[in-house]
Amino acid sequence: MMDDPISFEVIKNALESCAREMSQALRRTAFSPNIKERRDCSCAIFDNAGSLVAQSKDIPVHLGAMPLSVKACIEQVGNEMRQGTMALLNDPFSGGSHLPDLTLVAPVYDGSSRVAFVANRAHHADVGGVSPGSMPGTSTSIDDEGILIRPRVIVKDSELVLDFIDDLLSATRTPDERLGDLSAQVAANNVGSRTLEDLSSKHTWNGILKTFGELMRYSADMMKRTLVPYQGKHAKFADVMDSDGAGTSGIPIKVAVDFADERVQVDFTGTSEQVKGNINCPIASSLSSVYYVFMALFGEGIPMNEGCWSVIDIHVPDRSILNPEYPAAVAAGNVETSQRIVDTTLGALAQIDPDIVPAASQGTMNNLAIGGIDPRSGRAFSFYETIGGGAGAGRGDDGSSGIHTHMTNTLNTPVESLETEYPLRVHTYSIRRASGGRGRWNGGDGIIREIEVLGKDCTVSIQSERRVSHPWGLKAGEPGALGRNILTLKGEVLDLGAKATVNVPSGSIVRIETPGGGGWGKPRSNLGSTQ
Repeated sequence: MMDDPISFEVIKNALESCAREMSQALRRTAFSPNIKERRDCSCAIFDNAGSLVAQSKDIPVHLGAMPLSVKACIEQVGNEMRQGTMALLNDPFSGGSHLPDLTLVAPVYDGSSRVAFVANRAHHADVGGVSPGSMPGTSTSIDDEGILIRPRVIVKDSELVLDFIDDLLSATRTPDERLGDLSAQVAANNVGSRTLEDLSSKHTWNGILKTFGELMRYSADMMKRTLVPYQGKHAKFADVMDSDGAGTSGIPIKVAVDFADERVQVDFTGTSEQVKGNINCPIASSLSSVYYVFMALFGEGIPMNEGCWSVIDIHVPDRSILNPEYPAAVAAGNVETSQRIVDTTLGALAQIDPDIVPAASQGTMNNLAIGGIDPRSGRAFSFYETIGGGAGAGRGDDGSSGIHTHMTNTLNTPVESLETEYPLRVHTYSIRRASGGRGRWNGGDGIIREIEVLGKDCTVSIQSERRVSHPWGLKAGEPGALGRNILTLKGEVLDLGAKATVNVPSGSIVRIETPGGGGWGKPRSNLGSTQ
């Protein structure tokens, strides 16, 4: 399939290394704990048409979606993207995910010819909107969620131009932090461009560009071969979202999976129309969720690039919660609905080959945002994190406890960092014992995270799921425990439900109990249980 397999392998690994170096540079130079500690960012390399060529091992919901962002930049501001420029966007209706995810795209040139792109996406802790953190629990329009940025050039001569982002810095409650994180994104792209240029001095741009094409063909061929044993198989599955935060509950997601003609068709016909609340999932994130499932189950040993999903045909109805239209609210779609797309697609594939599919994991990212005034400095602060939970068990393995699962690959914020950076105090941070579903192999346990708010004029926002519908078990395995969100306010204990935005006084305590994963197989006797 290739003229020079040795050069192919060398360049392939060098491209992956380049993406990893970008990611390390971004994390090391970022200002916010959400990026530098939790690693809520992703980096990748793209060909001149915007197709993904190589990536760092970062956030699945970012990486599968980023090609649409790069292509949107090419279509909308491509003529302005000269050497030394970079374009910014977060538009969920033009390749973006949700507004806090800012994507920065840089062209790479060989002399006067554009040959590639490098790009990174980072979740910023505040980009404006009705609540600190820009992740309101009850938003009903994209305008509630922050500033929407369509593709625009913000970097010239490899330097950030402040006049080009003055609207962003005016909208956010924490402009210094935003400027620091954006500067880190610029630095990461500069690292990627320089590394590619160094690689071209050893292997020439002709050799690198040839490898781009060979890589995508190689991955497509490997994925096609992996799917051959399933040809002729068909299955359907349905799951639900607990709520949209605006009064609608039990919102269905349905999928049909068909393996035929050396391809696989994934059809979400029958899924709910877009809703008033913020669980509408932008199409880029919806596609990314499906790609993730197939790479997780069938992609071992296959280089990750756009060739991998060239054999996957996905149909998502227009104006559905998986393909919403402007001005739909989408803040929770990228983080919560993406998880349910994974659960639903896995549920269908489990009917075809349950031995390779795990039970449902926690099915949520447990998004928590807290913001207000820091009494230590008198300045605004905005804290955001997602919280891990239980992973679903699989044949032969118990599910892991207290980790981030599926579409998120972040870390929990270290207690030391959280308490140093913000007027917050952690009371409890522990495994939620016995929350995983029992089975022949047991589901992983969730987390208990209890935080006291010490700031002034603070607002707490929560976006979560699996507070009503359990993470399901497989092959007679038991479901994982439901999650809970509890607020202790002036001695009164309140159940916040799955989604909420509330104003709280200093001394209020937020307690998040995250779901466990489902069990796999008929449970053993109590004496044999590990929980």
